[in-house]
Amino acid sequence: MFQVLRNAWKIPDLRKRMLYTVLLLLVFRLGSYIPVPGMNAQALKNMIGDGNSLFGLLDTLTGGAFGNATIFAMSITPYINSSIIMQLLTVAIPSLERLAKEGEEGRKIIAQYTRYGTVVLAFIQATGLFFGLRGAINNPNFASYVTITLTFTAGTAFLMWLGEQITEKGIGNGISLLIFAGIVARIPSMAYTLYQSVLNKQLNIFTLIILLIFGLAVIAVVVLMNEAERRIPVQYAKRIVGRKMYGGQSTHIPIKVSMAGVIPIIFAMSIMAFPSTIAQFFTQPQPGTFWYSFLEFISPRSWFYAVCYFLLIIFFTYFYTAIQFSPVEIANNMKKNGGFIPGIRPGKPTSDYINRVLSRITLAGAIFLALIAVLPIFMNYTVKVNIGLGGTTLLIVVGVALETVKQVESQMLMRHYKGFLE
Repeated sequence: MFQVLRNAWKIPDLRKRMLYTVLLLLVFRLGSYIPVPGMNAQALKNMIGDGNSLFGLLDTLTGGAFGNATIFAMSITPYINSSIIMQLLTVAIPSLERLAKEGEEGRKIIAQYTRYGTVVLAFIQATGLFFGLRGAINNPNFASYVTITLTFTAGTAFLMWLGEQITEKGIGNGISLLIFAGIVARIPSMAYTLYQSVLNKQLNIFTLIILLIFGLAVIAVVVLMNEAERRIPVQYAKRIVGRKMYGGQSTHIPIKVSMAGVIPIIFAMSIMAFPSTIAQFFTQPQPGTFWYSFLEFISPRSWFYAVCYFLLIIFFTYFYTAIQFSPVEIANNMKKNGGFIPGIRPGKPTSDYINRVLSRITLAGAIFLALIAVLPIFMNYTVKVNIGLGGTTLLIVVGVALETVKQVESQMLMRHYKGFLE
């Protein structure tokens, strides 16, 4: 294993990309300790309280940046929301759809629109947090409003830039890696929380062992599902061009069970966090009021949150898979090159068959993602200890790690080195 890592390190371009990625992740972690002027970190930690609340979930995903009232408290959530909106608009608005099909220049324009949307959504969310966290603000007036909201917005804009730089010049998907780094940074404190729970008799050893076994089982199943795929056989007809014969070989179309990866989970989490932000924009919730009851109703520990979260994950899995994989385009390319699926006629019957297989495979992957993500919410009713690392965070950590390792593998294979996974 170490020999393989040394071989990866010997590739100059890959070494540069890895160092660049690690450097930017260190910048992200350093920024998670820079406080926002006018915020009381201890008061905010008291407001977070139980990690099963929405604020507790945000604190976990930001690696403690939210609980410490730092400039990266909002993390990259506004950028994810803006990306979702732009992808939906690209499907709905013909002019944006044409831009998406214009190649690199069109994608650059859409990316620019996404950045503008990120800044607008970040300012709205920062305003909502200002009103929702007034109990943690030393002097809530107009000056503090301007300072705190602009600081939160600037922090998110900087994270957006960091993520794009990692994607372009580093290894892996920058946005996913930032969320990954935030979750991993919380693992030591989560382990300490478990240790304290055992010492204080809040959690017995038997329950702890069950939780650890469950976590290992989730990791194993996630790896299995990420690697699982359905292979559709393809046969190419023989062609004679001049004195040479082409084609005649057999191959397959690999359709992954979890083609969308962890993106549907990240999208669903961002959508579910948005209503709470808007609700807090209007008033400071007090126990017994409508807004307080509403926030409790959509909090991560409620059944309504679990159901909506489950359905959103399934929806975004289908949505993202449809964007990535086009059965019609694949069928047309096969027809042009003399390829066909045994027993299926070329053209529309082929695209219909691929689409039917894709729908069934995607359904299995979507239900798997949703079940793993929602299961800890139901387990919370029986295990009354917050460990902060449920099925959702495990899916993100394992999924991002696998995707990043595959990118390293592909970079090495391009240079004729032994694979990183061997």
